[in-house]
Amino acid sequence: MADQSYSRTNNCVFSLHYHMVLVTQQRRAVLTSEMLKAAEVAIRERCDVRGGALEEFGAEADHIHILFSLPPAEAVAGFANAVKTTTSRRLRRDFPSLKRLGGALWSPSYFVSSCGGAPLKTIKEYVRSQERPD
Repeated sequence: MADQSYSRTNNCVFSLHYHMVLVTQQRRAVLTSEMLKAAEVAIRERCDVRGGALEEFGAEADHIHILFSLPPAEAVAGFANAVKTTTSRRLRRDFPSLKRLGGALWSPSYFVSSCGGAPLKTIKEYVRSQERPD
């Protein structure tokens, strides 16, 4: 893992990366290019506030993909809630056309997966290979 970069806190060294997908309510294709730029800025701010980083952002009219890192003390579910709340409020404030939708902008569910580092199979083999003291 020589190419792996690590982050540090006062008592922890870590490398935690996540891929998250948020989908608009009922997969409505309502997100424009300008809305997505605003959403990316808001998500980058949420990452920064929590000590993480937005590494990649991609989107279509009905969903967004974010690749981000967070310290281990930060709950991914709390981060997802913060991102959905922040982006929904800002987009509705800055783009009045979204107000006509009524209800929530985002679906209540989301997808998240950890990613990066060695494949799970490799890590399992490494853990099994440890020599226990007799």
